[in-house]
Amino acid sequence: MPGFIYDTGALIAAERSDRLLWALHQDVLGQGLAPTVPAAVLAQGWRGGPQPQMSRLLSGCRIESPNEARARSAGTACALAGTSDVVDAAVVVGASARGDLVITSDERDLQRIAAALGVTLSTQQA
Repeated sequence: MPGFIYDTGALIAAERSDRLLWALHQDVLGQGLAPTVPAAVLAQGWRGGPQPQMSRLLSGCRIESPNEARARSAGTACALAGTSDVVDAAVVVGASARGDLVITSDERDLQRIAAALGVTLSTQQA
């Protein structure tokens, strides 16, 4: 079953108390789903504590740990797309593997990586 994956923009929107992001998050949780947050996304968005809103969001999420296969796929995606943004590549690789909807503030860069991989990526603005 496809799920949801948050990029760094979604985490930042949560910390800013963005009402649209929080409404979407509550809807996702209401469906019994736990959105995925790649560990690289968390590392990019986290700026030390306290970040109460981001922490609140993360409590309902599944943090996706990197593994060797996923890391290699993200590196390949970077090479194919001509980018060095491994965080965006990790989001695209994870989302495309599961068919997740990506909640993002950076749709253009993610779509460029997806196109380089020859995959379709569904996104929604954070």
